[in-house]
Amino acid sequence: MEERWFRVGDSKPVQEGDLTLRVARLLAPKLRELGAKVSFVRNKDEPVTVRRPDDFRELARKILIKNGVPQPRADILDANDPAKEQTIRWQSEILFYRYSEIRRRAARVNFKLHPDLVLCLHFNAEGWGDPNSPILTDTNHLHLLVNGSYLPAELELDDERFEMIRRLLSRVYDEELPLADTIASTMARETGLPPYEYPTTNTTTKVGTSGYVYARNLLATRLYRCPVVYCEPYVMNGRDAFARIEAGDYDGTRTVNGVERKSIFREYADSVAEGVVDYYSKARGGSRSPNAMSRTAPSANRLETH
Repeated sequence: MEERWFRVGDSKPVQEGDLTLRVARLLAPKLRELGAKVSFVRNKDEPVTVRRPDDFRELARKILIKNGVPQPRADILDANDPAKEQTIRWQSEILFYRYSEIRRRAARVNFKLHPDLVLCLHFNAEGWGDPNSPILTDTNHLHLLVNGSYLPAELELDDERFEMIRRLLSRVYDEELPLADTIASTMARETGLPPYEYPTTNTTTKVGTSGYVYARNLLATRLYRCPVVYCEPYVMNGRDAFARIEAGDYDGTRTVNGVERKSIFREYADSVAEGVVDYYSKARGGSRSPNAMSRTAPSANRLETH
């Protein structure tokens, strides 16, 4: 529904949600061993929200009419039809997965889990066209996101202004940016990936010192009331990453594309865990107390995988 999947021939489908959940399930025990309390915002291959697209059909129709589509079509007739965004089905699905789902996750984070840090795990991609006959590319890269870089049109909205001001006053950015920079450095070292460079645009601003971190106004990073590090490594439809995804998860190393490597999932999890340890070890300054966790353990006691 989110168009975050593709399939090459008879190979297994590449589905971002499944890939990130696999990484999260590898990362969680690593952090728990260090003394952190780890919770999952999503630990199943199903939505967190109880709502579904059909619940938003009437609202979708009203939005389309308000935006100049007086008689919106009910369904999508052709997946490649450029007018599909003007259908009730398309709009109701967006209201479901982009707004209802993310806001429900935010409610769990803010009012139930109360974490010291949220780790949002994603895989990146380049445009692949038809998901059943995708374009593979030689590109591969890495970047991380923190909240920021608001556009004038976004700040015209009351809720976005309020959420931005609340975040500014909470000062979570003071921890969020150095955390992202530290995790970016360990991920770059572990993966060997170059930094992604956004096309000329005003939607993002490069921040920090690592060269891998951008500020961007995403709903998840804006709503969560704690530091959020949003990871975007690998290009799923890149030839190298695709071969590693198809190789699956495994212990040790294997030869993939002529190079001896860990599984892509363990490489991802290891690099994030190392970054969390690096940041909190330095933030604590090496101090110890009778009730402190080990020096290499995160000083934050609660982390969430988004």
